[in-house]
Amino acid sequence: MIGPNEEIIYPNKVEKLFFEGELAVILKDKVKNIEPNEVDNHILGYTCFNDITAVDLIEKDKGQLTRGKYFDTFSAIGPAIVTDLPVENLQIISKRNGEIKQNSNTNQMIFSVRQIVSFISKIMTLTPFDVIATGTPAGACEIKKGDDLEIIIEKIGVLNNKVR
Repeated sequence: MIGPNEEIIYPNKVEKLFFEGELAVILKDKVKNIEPNEVDNHILGYTCFNDITAVDLIEKDKGQLTRGKYFDTFSAIGPAIVTDLPVENLQIISKRNGEIKQNSNTNQMIFSVRQIVSFISKIMTLTPFDVIATGTPAGACEIKKGDDLEIIIEKIGVLNNKVR
């Protein structure tokens, strides 16, 4: 995981790399088996998340995500953790080299933050400072070495990363 203004390393063995802007939820408590109406009590805050994916590796691995998602710099997070933020209606924009590639709103999410956190808590114990990326809107696109990436979420800020 990397932070704002840190570089995303394009691995030599990867042929097709995509970026996806997402809202990230950060937990403040250890929780297990919570209901959606309990989730807000356990959220520390929210931030921007740049989810990087080696699409060709996932295709080669017949849909298995491990190799395609977990290189060292494939998760960028920041610029800040914003607390006490209603997230049901926030604009999310992703830009590559200044051009808008994703433009959506959290009101378009298939599952709400509360549903996502509750669902995961019923599978595994969540601990303080766990980060949950909530999924990406349409428009994820390919990136190349030298690209400048921005994830912009209303009321949270801008996460900038360059691909090297």
